Amino acid sequence: MSTKKKVAIIGSGNIGTDLMIKVIRTAKHLEMGAMVGIDPDSDGLARAARMGVPTTAEGVEGLVKMDGFDEIDIVFDATSAKAHEHNAGILTPLGKRLIDLTPAAIGPYVVPAVNLDEHLDAPNANMVTCGGQATIPMVAAVARVVPVAYAEIVASIASKSAGPGTRANIDEFTETTSAAIEQVGGARRGKAVIILNPAEPPLIMRDTVYVLVDAPDEDTQEQIRLSVEKMVDDVAAYVPGYRLKQRVQITEIPETTPVQTLLAEEGDDRPTHQVSIFLEVEGAAHYLPAYAGNLDIMTSAGLQYAERIAAAAAEEEKA
Repeated sequence: MSTKKKVAIIGSGNIGTDLMIKVIRTAKHLEMGAMVGIDPDSDGLARAARMGVPTTAEGVEGLVKMDGFDEIDIVFDATSAKAHEHNAGILTPLGKRLIDLTPAAIGPYVVPAVNLDEHLDAPNANMVTCGGQATIPMVAAVARVVPVAYAEIVASIASKSAGPGTRANIDEFTETTSAAIEQVGGARRGKAVIILNPAEPPLIMRDTVYVLVDAPDEDTQEQIRLSVEKMVDDVAAYVPGYRLKQRVQITEIPETTPVQTLLAEEGDDRPTHQVSIFLEVEGAAHYLPAYAGNLDIMTSAGLQYAERIAAAAAEEEKA
């Protein structure tokens, strides 16, 4: 008898399909219980059927009616922020654990490299956004050395890797990511920008992180660089294509630069240095090509969290 936890995925688009393939190919403690969509002709549902995964094209209502629904422990939601609110309203009262891959942010934020074990009991955990998963670990890496007065991230992804759900959630992306930069990354104030790059051939996901800190001496600056490099290794442990593009840059902020306009409050101390971190995220190409690192980091983070939940449950059952 299998001891793996059964999972369902709602959303048969890019993210949901990639996640399904990851669960089937790489998960140690999880197995697919259902793939859920609303388009009976979607490629995701067709692939699921070919791979022997039970499917429904009737959305969350169809999932609830499926044979084997009671055996499903965890439900990933890879739809949209608005749809997640509806899905959570149906599934939470039925006792299903939800892992939200939309920017709905109903539950606490989870970024595995930063706070993997903090919300293992949350009934509905939010995986922030692709940009958040890529950049928040870098903000946190700086914040564990010195206080971060302001952090700004710019996520640039290939237009071809952004499906309808991503495009419908641009506003939610900026709001959710900005909030998580503060709550998980530790910045006093956070800002997020996303760019859908239509270049051909498509470009690999790139992320830029700007952090304002007080770091006047060389020893502190070296500690920041080492902390960032360690965090890159931590993220790359579950997202192998995650890497620094160049050495972390730390530059003094000229007195004439009006950085006070970026601070959380008017009376906050003026930071002395800007930390610039340049990242690249190459996807594992489980579903979309390798340029879609935004897809890969999101599904990899969600899978990492679900695996930890399942592993913790197995440990409790053995005790």
